[in-house]
Amino acid sequence: MDYKALNATDIKYFENFLNEHQIITDKTSLNKYGRDYTEDLFFEPSAVLIPENVNEISQIMKYCNEHLIPVTPRGSGTGLSGGCLPVKKGIVLSLERFNKILSIDTENYQAIVEPGVINEDLQNKVQAFKMFYPPDPASKGSCTLGGNVAHSSGGPRCVKYGTTRDYVLNLEVVLPNGEIIQTGANVLKNSTGYNLTQLMVGSEGTLGIVTKITLKLLPYPSFNTLLMAAFDSALDACRCVPAILNAGIIPSALEFMDKRGVELSTNSHQIGFDTNQGNAYLLIEVDAFDADYLMPQCEKIYEVLEQHNVKNILIAEDAATKEKFWKIRRSIGEVVKKLSIYKEEDTVVTRGNLPEIYDYINFLSKEYGFDCICYGHAGDGNLHVNILKQNMSDEKWEQELPKAIRLLFEKCKALGGTISGEHGIGLVQKPYLDVVFQPIHFHLMKGIKSIFDPNNILNPDKIFNN
Repeated sequence: MDYKALNATDIKYFENFLNEHQIITDKTSLNKYGRDYTEDLFFEPSAVLIPENVNEISQIMKYCNEHLIPVTPRGSGTGLSGGCLPVKKGIVLSLERFNKILSIDTENYQAIVEPGVINEDLQNKVQAFKMFYPPDPASKGSCTLGGNVAHSSGGPRCVKYGTTRDYVLNLEVVLPNGEIIQTGANVLKNSTGYNLTQLMVGSEGTLGIVTKITLKLLPYPSFNTLLMAAFDSALDACRCVPAILNAGIIPSALEFMDKRGVELSTNSHQIGFDTNQGNAYLLIEVDAFDADYLMPQCEKIYEVLEQHNVKNILIAEDAATKEKFWKIRRSIGEVVKKLSIYKEEDTVVTRGNLPEIYDYINFLSKEYGFDCICYGHAGDGNLHVNILKQNMSDEKWEQELPKAIRLLFEKCKALGGTISGEHGIGLVQKPYLDVVFQPIHFHLMKGIKSIFDPNNILNPDKIFNN
């Protein structure tokens, strides 16, 4: 596709309905919009537009569609797959001012929000009404709900409560041609035609721009207990995961951390925690509406842990200790990014295959000579593999490492898994999509893309090459 280069005439058109603070063209300000949390990638946009209402987005999209100007939607830029990087230059359309919680319906347990609302802000707001929005990515304090919808984000509590996909009831969407649609209805049951809402969730901003989200809420479970279990063997920790669920316990969180990740996190944030207790850790949370229900769950978990050679079990006796344990877990990704250029692979397999995929990761690291840190949502079989560049040569990083990543993904596929559990495909995982999809899959997906976006202006070259 030959895209049109943005020029002064285009900017002048946008000035007809956007004020000067909504149009960014200076190099210094553009810089931050050319990056996200993905490795060390940078693609400078030609301009950034910051609309404040749906009609402004509609006008922008209609104009860009008619003039073949690429548009890349952006939330807070915390993504890990390069999904919001403007690889074809053009316009970054930032949704940062779509940051309002529009309504909280306590009778129907729903919230209507704009896509720029921070995940944790919604969680805190609805908790005041004793309601619960479960999806909680590690970046919940900075990631936006629009970004969560784009990737069907998850987080620790998916093991019991599911991902973003399970909570989206309806969306307001601006299509690439500027038309505004509702994808569904604000109801719990809907068997009316194709499910456009679920098609949009996880589409990574390639089919339309979400401007309003109706979310399902749950009653808030007021009581929880948090355990930190230390193991000498990471494989024992992995084997313990399906055993906990087989014992009839569905934890509200079941997280895996290797020793290196725990060390980095505790040292970086000066958290008082003895990291010599084990070589791997499980962080296990159970929640309930009745405090009396927690202890029987914990007793069963203790039994399973002891059957899997647990070395030590710590219980968070107070809110401060709970916060400390969670900070260790949630900070690992952040501190790894500061340590080195890295690639974060978002592998996911069936829970019972966690030991095998972890063992294979260790095999690949020795075979290809890379250092990595593993952590993730063990209860979902979702393991984040952070591969560190450190002293690896550029040639090996660019030429040899992709071979190891492809082998890792092929192993995931062979174990009944796939190449991304919650981070999406975006830009950096495109080369590996053929590991899990056949030509017919690409044909169908490209057909869907061409119907929504025939001129291919919306977030082009993401997920697959257009």
